[in-house]
Amino acid sequence: MSHQNLRFLVQPGGKLTGRIRVPGDKSISHRSIMLGSLAEGITQVSGFLQGEDCLCTLQAFRTMGVQIEGPSEDGNLTIHGVGLRGLTAPDTDLEMGNSGTSMRLMSGLMSGQTFDVRMTGDSSLSKRPMKRVTVPLALMGARIDATEQGTPPLEVHGGSTLKGIHYAMPMASAQVKSALLLAGLYAEGETSVTEPAPTRDHTERMLRGFGYTVHTEGNRISLEGGGKLTATAIDVPSDISSAAFFMVGASIAEGSDLMIEHVGMNPTRTGVIDILRLMGANLELLNLREVGGEPVADIRVRSAKLQGIRIPEELVPLAIDEFPVLFVAASCATGETVLTGAEELRVKESDRIQVMADGLQACGIQAQPTPDGIIIQGGQLSGGHVTSHNDHRIAMSFAIAGLGATSPILIHDCATVNTSFPGFVTLAQQAGLGITTDGE
Repeated sequence: MSHQNLRFLVQPGGKLTGRIRVPGDKSISHRSIMLGSLAEGITQVSGFLQGEDCLCTLQAFRTMGVQIEGPSEDGNLTIHGVGLRGLTAPDTDLEMGNSGTSMRLMSGLMSGQTFDVRMTGDSSLSKRPMKRVTVPLALMGARIDATEQGTPPLEVHGGSTLKGIHYAMPMASAQVKSALLLAGLYAEGETSVTEPAPTRDHTERMLRGFGYTVHTEGNRISLEGGGKLTATAIDVPSDISSAAFFMVGASIAEGSDLMIEHVGMNPTRTGVIDILRLMGANLELLNLREVGGEPVADIRVRSAKLQGIRIPEELVPLAIDEFPVLFVAASCATGETVLTGAEELRVKESDRIQVMADGLQACGIQAQPTPDGIIIQGGQLSGGHVTSHNDHRIAMSFAIAGLGATSPILIHDCATVNTSFPGFVTLAQQAGLGITTDGE
């Protein structure tokens, strides 16, 4: 990737004010391409996230013969669906970049095709565990080759006859659930997944939006193979994971009053709001509405004195991507914050527990990693040098930490921020963060 040594320099202090709209939801953007491509008819998408991850998914379907116009500057796309059986064999590898979502969901979809595909990823994705999807897909009859460690590249062999299975998931993972449901579109009979804890339900919601029947009974989700998807319109809400940086920033920076517009409020994703409220944050949800099967609201955030808490384990899966910035909130809170039950954080784009602990310690905070979480003593962030280990959420979390710091923070390896939040620096500057970049 170019700009490998892109750095963020953040000046201490400041406050966040005004109105902002953060980019579209990554999970929903990926799925809009996948299902729109496989639907019958023309699907219009607005608010599509133009991050590198989602553009990899878009390019993959173009490579398999789907005509997609756009995205325009404001994220409008027109997808000419080819139907569930209409994809054609790609003449190159499908390049998934940094995106675990693409790799895992596509493993399910590609298992049902008549042709072979090879999916590759960048150095970070190439270390991420794929057995959690390839093992249950093999039970359905899929043939997928990975490295000996079970990591990418993945070679999916076409022409398999898939049979529906009833799978009890050993761990809560929306990506595994989605991969199996998407393979289930191509399978004989019923495919069902039982989750140990609720996870993101964007796949089920969007399948229903495309007219496909999906049954949810308690923690069991099921569908029958052999149906069809019918084109629809999708207005992608803003990503709550991206909004979370600004929720924390406005909470910790004295004198802040910030409105974040059109944010997705999917109940499987709002753990960050619940956790911040437990810490004493002043968050107000306004203008609640439903857009394309997904709930949306505007969030007003005003600065507040935060308290350390023991984070309830049932909220962990509902806030899994927001923990890096929640650790920053904990650093600025009074007292101790304890996170348990979050082993999953160790196998994200980086080991987010260790990398955040290292960075917080470099900025003068006591942060003690544990096997499944972290213990943070609230205190005073100083400045310091931090490396993000090419993890977009780590880089943005330490940028936000500047609002609560006493001296500048220099963050190394920030180029991957474009995977999830193109335009982060400009938007943060407009809202009041003293951030500049160098090293391009």
